[in-house]
Amino acid sequence: MAMPDFWPGCGWRLLEHDADGQLLVTDDFLRSLLLRPELAPVPESCDNERALHHSLLDSPRQEVDPRRLQALSDEDARANYAVWLRFRSRLLARPTLEGSYLQLFRADVDVPPVLVHLLTQVLLREVLGDNATPMEVRAAEMLFRPQRIAIQEDGNVMAADEETVERRAEASFAGIGELLRKAGATPRTAELDVLGEANAGEYWNRSESFDFVVSLNHGQPALAALCRVIERWVRHFLALDVRVQPEGEIDDEHWVWHVGLDAQATAVLNALYQGEDIDPAQGKRMLCLFRMDFEEPQALLPQVAGHPVYLAMAMDEANRLRLKPQNLLLNLPLARQG
Repeated sequence: MAMPDFWPGCGWRLLEHDADGQLLVTDDFLRSLLLRPELAPVPESCDNERALHHSLLDSPRQEVDPRRLQALSDEDARANYAVWLRFRSRLLARPTLEGSYLQLFRADVDVPPVLVHLLTQVLLREVLGDNATPMEVRAAEMLFRPQRIAIQEDGNVMAADEETVERRAEASFAGIGELLRKAGATPRTAELDVLGEANAGEYWNRSESFDFVVSLNHGQPALAALCRVIERWVRHFLALDVRVQPEGEIDDEHWVWHVGLDAQATAVLNALYQGEDIDPAQGKRMLCLFRMDFEEPQALLPQVAGHPVYLAMAMDEANRLRLKPQNLLLNLPLARQG
């Protein structure tokens, strides 16, 4: 029985593959970006904007003279098209989407986070293919959608999609919301379903709702699923087989390499590696350590071969988790850099 589709709106099915199984950007994929709300014409759009949009839909790879942008009457429209054209150039910078994604991070990222996250989602859709569990797909969401972390009184560490939490909280104020706000009331926390074995099948019909909560405690299936996603991500981009598992602490006299999965974790790992004290509050924000082992140690730099690479993720002061999966592609100690 075929696995149900998931994230159908990301545009993955509009892409093609080359002989090596890498993704190729198609005109239809570029057209799907033009149909995003930021670029789709609205009733107030001027004739020049409508003409430009129609022309790009017809030929999405065409060169656009800067004067055509200046002819748009709306300043926001001019800015949005400039962003789209720059993003298009980044998509087409290399023959494959994977190559363009890597190239994007080898210089200063000059496109909005929402577009970077879209690329990450598309590539994760490719990585997961048609053989993934609901928990693995939900874990993969954490690599392109910021999470809000809640630590409950019983010690459970719960992750929910930040945008969904904010949207549900705002919706809870409908009707009498303004009166409550004026009275100084605090929005109640949005109640979301916790993904587990009993309701896993519901994920497929709600994959684009991003409304399932998962537990990030050790021994819970979400962390194991995240490990499997990381393994597949590294294998797809770097053609390396790795094993990733949660780790309680780094008790290693020969600790030689680490990679933070986000800015917060990177700072903590760097300090610990250098023997520096870390702020207790910063330490409490650490959510998980991981150990990555390589099936082919010779793929690593000589001083690292035979040793694990430690990974970590941490929330920030506002209880947000913002993972950067590109760190796994750019910061591993590979003997041969692609």
